[in-house]
Amino acid sequence: MVSDPTGKDAVIIDTPADAEKILQAVDGLGVKFILITHGHSDHLGALSEVKAALNVPVAVHPEDASRLPVSPDMMLEHGQSLPLGKHKLKVVHTPGHTPGSVCFLLAGHLFAGDTLFPNGPGKTNSPRDFDVIMESLVHQVFVLPGETVVYPGHGGSTILGKEKKLFEAFSKRPRKQGLCGDVVWMA
Repeated sequence: MVSDPTGKDAVIIDTPADAEKILQAVDGLGVKFILITHGHSDHLGALSEVKAALNVPVAVHPEDASRLPVSPDMMLEHGQSLPLGKHKLKVVHTPGHTPGSVCFLLAGHLFAGDTLFPNGPGKTNSPRDFDVIMESLVHQVFVLPGETVVYPGHGGSTILGKEKKLFEAFSKRPRKQGLCGDVVWMA
C-alpha cells in the first residue's frame, strides 16, 4: 500500500495471500486503485477478496490481464500517470519477468514488482526473456536517478545507484550463453 503524504488517498500495489492484512493496512484510507505489477499468483492471491471488499478499479498491463482471477477494470500503459493525492504515480512498462510487468514510480521511489531485486534482475524463464528484462532495466529503470529507492515485490529495498554499479560490473564480464532463471549480478 502506498498513500499520499496527507494519508487520505492510497493505492494498493499487488495483493499477495493475506487479504485481511491488506484490508487492515488501508482501513480509513481512500483507496483509489488496486495496481498489479504482473500476473503471477504470488502477487494475486488476495485480489478477488480485496477487490470485493473495496470495490475499486483493478489496473494491470494488457499483456498480463488474462492472468488475473478477476476482470481488470483498467489497462495500464507505459508513461501513464495515475493520481495519488497531489502526486502522480507513473507507470513504467518493464517486460521480461512477464510480458506485462510494470513498475510504479512516485517521487524518487520505484515499486519494482519482480523486475529488479537487490543484487539482480527478476527471474526469467528463457534466454529471450532475460534479454528482454535486461533491455527493460537499461532503458526504463537504470535511467532513473541513482538515489531512487527501489521496493521489490519480495524482500528488502535497495538503492538504484548501488544496483546500477553492480549491473555495470556484471555487464563487463563474459556471460554464459543461454543465461536465464535467477541471476545475481555478482555471482
